[in-house]
Amino acid sequence: MSPHTMSIHTISIRTLTCALLLVSLSALAAERPEVIALNQRLVALQSDPQLVEFAAYEKLQAQQAVAVLAKARGKQRDGALYLADRRVEIAETAARAEAARREADRLDRTRSELLVEASRRDAARARQESERLRVQAQIQAEEAERLRMAAEAETLARQDAEDMLGSIAGQQTAKLSAARQKEAQLARQEAELMSGAKLPASKFEDRGEVFTLASSAFNAGQAKLSSSGSASVSALAAYLQANPKAKARIEGFGDKQTPGQRRADAVRDALLAAGIPKARLQSAGKGEGSKSRAVDVVIAQ
Repeated sequence: MSPHTMSIHTISIRTLTCALLLVSLSALAAERPEVIALNQRLVALQSDPQLVEFAAYEKLQAQQAVAVLAKARGKQRDGALYLADRRVEIAETAARAEAARREADRLDRTRSELLVEASRRDAARARQESERLRVQAQIQAEEAERLRMAAEAETLARQDAEDMLGSIAGQQTAKLSAARQKEAQLARQEAELMSGAKLPASKFEDRGEVFTLASSAFNAGQAKLSSSGSASVSALAAYLQANPKAKARIEGFGDKQTPGQRRADAVRDALLAAGIPKARLQSAGKGEGSKSRAVDVVIAQ
């Protein structure tokens, strides 16, 4: 049955019901005014398009109670009148309550839909802003690299002219180290800009650039990262993304409650979740740590 046919069928039933009730009113008009009044309330309830679909059982009980009242005689009339009046009132209240609940549900669904739509718009704006900042950081990094290369070329030319007695090997090592440190500094700035967090302190060793996370990067007695630790790892992920050829070795140092391997694995898993490929990450447990040293992240080309 189509919605249109169902609507016509519903209207026909409502019309027939109202007609039957009106016939009862006409038959009882002279003798039972209280029956007429109650039936009029039922007719109004059944005719209201906003309430007609609700409280069908309560309406049936009210009609039955009014029918009993119409037949009651003598002492039975007072009790029947009270019961019929209460049944009609219950039917009215139930119908209005159900209509109110339906409307509240509709409004709640509308509110949820509006909140979802607002969240989508906010997410889209955030993505656009993130992309804008990424492009801006990339432009700044390229400009800084151009300036770095120009400065390095000038320095090399001046050193070649002024310092012919220096060790060629020593010069090349120093130049490479300076270049790597400058490149690392640019990558650090880009990573902190993209992640919105500060990178941990680092130092350059033969094996690469070593970032050290303190024990405060983890919740007490657990291998789970704290809020500050999560922020530091987020910055490390951005740093690795700015150095796509670099790999990270994560070395965990334990204490009496938490093994170093679990701490290293926690940092590795967080980097994986941030989008760093598994092939670029390696975790290992080391010896006992300290408050200032819970994990070393060694980043090397």
